[in-house]
Amino acid sequence: QVQLVESGGGLVQAGESLRLSCAASGRTMSTYPMGWFRQAPGKEREFVATIGWNGVTTDYADSVKGRFIISRDNAKNTVYLQMHSLKPEDTANYYCAAAADYLRTAYRPLSRVSEYGWWGQGTQVTVSS
Repeated sequence: QVQLVESGGGLVQAGESLRLSCAASGRTMSTYPMGWFRQAPGKEREFVATIGWNGVTTDYADSVKGRFIISRDNAKNTVYLQMHSLKPEDTANYYCAAAADYLRTAYRPLSRVSEYGWWGQGTQVTVSS
């Protein structure tokens, strides 16, 4: 059983920064691609960023490119999302996810909700204008 626990969310003003963390337990996730998604009220869950198992391959949604950085520390079984220049439209519940087993060795970026097999409970990010 895999458990993913997000932290670091909060209320910030537009232009500020936040760093989200996702700690994995129950299984070593160092060989799994990981991703961040977000969901605002009344909207579908959307892709934010992904990172390959080796930390080299990354991909971002167009809306966050140049502002967000995904990284991982496999020794700590933790994935991070550094968010800069936050905007009110970034307000959402942010979810960490681990790739499904059959995509464990995928080299291409994984950006679809259906490509992830484990999810955290989410952490709320609210950006005021």
